[in-house]
Amino acid sequence: MSGNVFELTPPDLGKWRAGNTGVEGVWHFDSSAPGRRVMLSALVHGNELCGAWVLKELLDAGVRPERGSLTLAFCNLDAFDRFDESDTDASRFVEEDLNRQWSPARMASASTRERQRAAELEPFVKRTDWLLDLHSMHEPGLPLSLAGTHPRNVALARQLRSPEHVVVDAGHQDGVRMRDYGPFGMPDHDQPDTRSLLIECGYHGDRASVGVARDQCIRFLTVAGTLAEASARRSLPGWKKPDAARQWALNVTDAVVAKSPNFTFTHPFQGLERIPQAGTVIGDNDGEPVRTPYDNCVLVMPSTRQARQGVTVVRLARCEALT
Repeated sequence: MSGNVFELTPPDLGKWRAGNTGVEGVWHFDSSAPGRRVMLSALVHGNELCGAWVLKELLDAGVRPERGSLTLAFCNLDAFDRFDESDTDASRFVEEDLNRQWSPARMASASTRERQRAAELEPFVKRTDWLLDLHSMHEPGLPLSLAGTHPRNVALARQLRSPEHVVVDAGHQDGVRMRDYGPFGMPDHDQPDTRSLLIECGYHGDRASVGVARDQCIRFLTVAGTLAEASARRSLPGWKKPDAARQWALNVTDAVVAKSPNFTFTHPFQGLERIPQAGTVIGDNDGEPVRTPYDNCVLVMPSTRQARQGVTVVRLARCEALT
């Protein structure tokens, strides 16, 4: 992968487009054995192709749950249909970010295509026990598991043993993500049996992001008990990669929100930079300097690609070993 070259092409969803649930793009399979209700979601953003490739490959391979149930969802198909390799950011969404619409009031308003689509998907998300939401990044960078702040999800990220970096974050100021919707957003004592992870598999256009998505899916499905280890290896050969040598928790303390599209960084940060000294200026937010709040501050997913008022352009985190 060199620079920001977009190497991936959109998968031909073909026969998988319609789904089997009456909702376009959503497939659901039940086993005859008790187990967890698992959902894998892709294309929450229409230009994030790696997850779509992997869900298509799961369907092509005829993968079915051995315990519980499995739902596969191609989420923002309207945005995906707009994909243009000369302007890949333009197909992130149609009217607004689908991954900020997961609140009852926004879905009920049906005022944008994304809010309507969230309402169509909501019944499947609501009845899911374990959710893996597959994403990719605006800029080249190492994969990240976004676990939220609930200990049960951080523990699951540790159990998966990959990727190396696990982001412990409280979500976005401008709306609720699918990963945090309903039971997934509740504390451990209220929802001890649910789990939800959002995986950033790497840069949108990097072919390697597909390999990360495969690896995360096979790990998730086997840990959830949806597939046995032996049958997963047989059905999905080569999908599981080596475990991370170690894992780090990035405990997010601050989110820098753009005041306008004019936000700029002082350097071309790629993410996971560790800024040694507190008070270091890392950006300009409409004339206001953005400074690191403590020593050894880690920058998480810095990008001005979608900068506008209310959009998070970087998160600031403390790093510690994940044990």
